[in-house]
Amino acid sequence: MLPSRSRSSDRHCGFTLIELLITVVIVGILASIAYPSFMDSLRKSRRSDAVDGLTRVQHAQERFRANNAAYSLVLNAFVPPVPATSPDGHYAIAVTAANTVGYTATATVVAGSPQAADSKCQVLKIRLNDLNGFVQRSSFDAGGVENSSPGNPCWVK
Repeated sequence: MLPSRSRSSDRHCGFTLIELLITVVIVGILASIAYPSFMDSLRKSRRSDAVDGLTRVQHAQERFRANNAAYSLVLNAFVPPVPATSPDGHYAIAVTAANTVGYTATATVVAGSPQAADSKCQVLKIRLNDLNGFVQRSSFDAGGVENSSPGNPCWVK
């Protein structure tokens, strides 16, 4: 007589189609939650590109002012010249106002850059008033609304 087999040995190992579909749905839900947060983190990290570009303008303006009676409105006037784009190319750098007591410089998102999706911080701006040494940092969102509050998320370090 042959030994009898137990019912548990008749079962096949593996996943059913329902188990696989449930796993795929759960992974899809988790990915749909995580992806926007990941993209937001990338946008925040790319803002440092704008800060780097504006810092270069600040240093160049101070070197220029040490040898001249006013700050410069032209990026090419600096030695060495400051490029019109940020180091990684996500922002266009410009000096929008300059006189004997201060200047205003901006970093504007370049169209077509991955940073163009950053609707909170389309333009980062610094304004220096040399009379009191005060540097004001502000930003503009996609709607053109300025945020110059101390807790501005565009200038978080």
